[in-house]
Amino acid sequence: MTTAPTAGTLPETTPRWSRDRWLATADDLLRATEPYASPGRALLPLPGPVSASGAWSDGLEGFARTFLLAAFRVRGQAGGDPHGLLERYAEGLRNGTDPTSPERWPRIDERRQAVVEAASVAVGLAETRPWLWDRLDHDVRERVVAWLAGVVGTSGYRNNWVWFQNVIEAFLASVGGPWDQADLDRNEELAEGLYVDDGWYSDGRGHDGRLQTFDWYAGWAWHLYPVLHARIEGRPLAERHAERLRAYLEQAQHLVGPNGAPLLQGRSVTYRFAVLAPFWAGTLAGATPLSPGATGALTSAVAEHFFEHGAVDERGLLPVGWHGRFDRLRQLYSGGASPYWASKGFAGLLLPPDHPVWTAPDDVPAPWRHEHVVPLRAPGWLVVGTPSDGIVRVLNHGSDRLLEPGAQAHADDPFYRRVGYANVVSPQLATADVAAPSDSHVALLDGAGRPSHRDGIERVHLGERVAVSRSRVHWLDVPGAGPDGDHAGWAAARRGPVVTTASVVRGPLEVRLAWWTPPSAAGVTAPPPGTDLDADVAWPADPGPWVFRVGGWPLAAGSDEDLGVEAAGGTVRVTRADGTTSALRGLRGLSRADADRRTGADPLGAASVVPSLTGAAPADPGDVVAALVVLTGDPTAGLDAVEAVVPVPARGVIEVRWRDGVVDVVPGGVA
Repeated sequence: MTTAPTAGTLPETTPRWSRDRWLATADDLLRATEPYASPGRALLPLPGPVSASGAWSDGLEGFARTFLLAAFRVRGQAGGDPHGLLERYAEGLRNGTDPTSPERWPRIDERRQAVVEAASVAVGLAETRPWLWDRLDHDVRERVVAWLAGVVGTSGYRNNWVWFQNVIEAFLASVGGPWDQADLDRNEELAEGLYVDDGWYSDGRGHDGRLQTFDWYAGWAWHLYPVLHARIEGRPLAERHAERLRAYLEQAQHLVGPNGAPLLQGRSVTYRFAVLAPFWAGTLAGATPLSPGATGALTSAVAEHFFEHGAVDERGLLPVGWHGRFDRLRQLYSGGASPYWASKGFAGLLLPPDHPVWTAPDDVPAPWRHEHVVPLRAPGWLVVGTPSDGIVRVLNHGSDRLLEPGAQAHADDPFYRRVGYANVVSPQLATADVAAPSDSHVALLDGAGRPSHRDGIERVHLGERVAVSRSRVHWLDVPGAGPDGDHAGWAAARRGPVVTTASVVRGPLEVRLAWWTPPSAAGVTAPPPGTDLDADVAWPADPGPWVFRVGGWPLAAGSDEDLGVEAAGGTVRVTRADGTTSALRGLRGLSRADADRRTGADPLGAASVVPSLTGAAPADPGDVVAALVVLTGDPTAGLDAVEAVVPVPARGVIEVRWRDGVVDVVPGGVA
C-alpha cells in the first residue's frame, strides 16, 4: 500500500524514475510478450478475453500495440536496438501483409478495428524509419503500403478515430503512398466540431447531439495524435493544438494524486498509464505548463503506482484490469492485448537523454502542494484534491456519454453517469450494480425498492465550490422484474420525473442535495405527435410514490475483514484497515443508514462496501434531501461540520450553513 504523502512533498515511496528505468521497463514488457507470438511474428494473441472483433483482430492488436512501444524505445536510443526488436517486427510485417500467409492481418474492410491498429503500425514505422522501413525489401514495403491504404477514402469516424486516419495517411504520403486530402479536410471539420473549450474534446456526440463525453481520451488520443502527426510530417505542432494541449494539461494535472493514482473514470481505463501520454506530448511539443521536474515527478508517480499495485502479472504481462486482472472493467472491444495501449505512457522515451525532463531537479506539481477545489467547466466537473491523503475526487455534473436513444431501455453507464469519481475508488461493476446502481448515485426508489437511472445530464450551475445539474430519470425493468412480470427476454423502462442534484464542497467534505420535480415544472415538454420517435414510443410513467436514496463512495479491500462498518441512525461509516474512510451523515430527509457488502464487483479489491442513506418516507415534489458525503484518508474526520441545510423559497435557493459560519448558496432550488 502506498504511503500517503504529506502536503508539498513527493511521496516517499515514489522515487523519480530515471530514463534507464523507463527503458528497462519497456524491455521487460516486450520480452514478456514474445512467447505468445505466432511463428512468423505477425500475430500476438495475448492471454485474456476475446474482443468483439474476434481473435484474429486481437492478434493484430497485440503486434501493433507492442510495436508502438518498441518504436518509442528504439527511436529514443537513436536506433539502438540491443535486443533485436526491429527484426522481430520486420518479420511480422513481412508475414502480416502477405495475403498468402496463414498469419496475414485482417484488412481494414474486413475488421473495422484494424484502423486503430494500423495507426500504431504507421506511427511505429515513422518513428523507426531509418532502421526499419528503409531496410525492408521493396515488395514488403509495397505490401505494407497496400494494407495501410485500405483506410484511404473511408469515412464514418465520429470520435477520436479521425486521428487514426490522419496519421496513417500522413505516413503514406511520406513514403509516396496514396492519400486523400478530402479525408483530412472532413476529419478536420469533425474534430473542430468536437472541441469544447479549455483543451477538452468530447469524444463523440450523444444521440441528441450534445458534447458530453469526457474522459482520458481527451489526452491519450485527442492531444497525443496531433503531436505524433506533426512528427511524421517533420514540423512543429500547430499553434492551435499547442495552445489546447497546454490548457488541457493545466487541468489534467489535477486528476492525478500525489500517490500516483489517476482518476478512475471513463471507458478503456485498462490502458492504465496511457494517461501519461499527453504529459509526454506536452513536453515533446514544448506545450506544457508543468516544469520538467514536475513532469518527471508526475509520470514517475503514476508508473510506480501501477507497478506497485500489480498491474503487471506474474508472467510480466498487462492483463485487462486496473491493478490486477479484472475483466469486468473492459468494454466489448477490449481483448487480451488491448491494455498495451499503455505503450503511449512510454512516449517520454522519445526525449533524448540530456533533456531537462531527465536531468532537472525534482519539482512538485502544483496540485500536490495544497488542498484545492477546481471547477473544470468544459466537462462540468468539480475536482477536489487533498494532498494529505492523496485523494482526488471528481463531482460529475456534466459528462454522461448518452449514446442510447430515449426509446431504448438502458442502464446508467457506470463509467460516466455516477455523481462522483475518484482516484482511489471504482464504480461497482457486477451485473446487479449496473442494473440497479447505488454507489455514488442519487436515486428515487420505486414501490418495489428499485433505483432510478439517470438520462442525459443538463447543467444548471458550476461555481467555485457549488455544482448543480439535473436529469430526467427512469426505472429499468430487466426480464421478470417488471411490475407486472409479463415480459420475457427483453428490458423495459418506466419514465420518471426530473431529479436535480447538487454538490457543495469544502475540502474532503461534500454536501450532496437532491429534489425532484415533474417534467413540466422543469421545462421538459413533449414534442408535437409524429415529430419525435422517442416521444411517440415513450415508455409509461411510473406512478410513484418515490423515496430518495443517496449512495456514498464505495470502498474496496482484499477481504471483508479489512472493511469495518458502523451504521446508526442517519450515519454510516466504512473504514478500511489503512484508515481510508467513506462516510455519510443525513442532513435532511435521509434517516436510514445502510452498508451493502459485495464480492467481485470492484477492480481495487475482492471485497467492497457501498454505504447509503434512504428517506423514511416518500418525497413530495420539491422536497430537498441532503447528506454529508465524505471520502478521506483520515478515519477521525468529523461529520458534524454542517449546521443545517435550509431551502429559502422566497429566493428560490437552498442555503448550506456550516458550523463555522460560512454559508453556501445552491441556486435552482424550488419554491
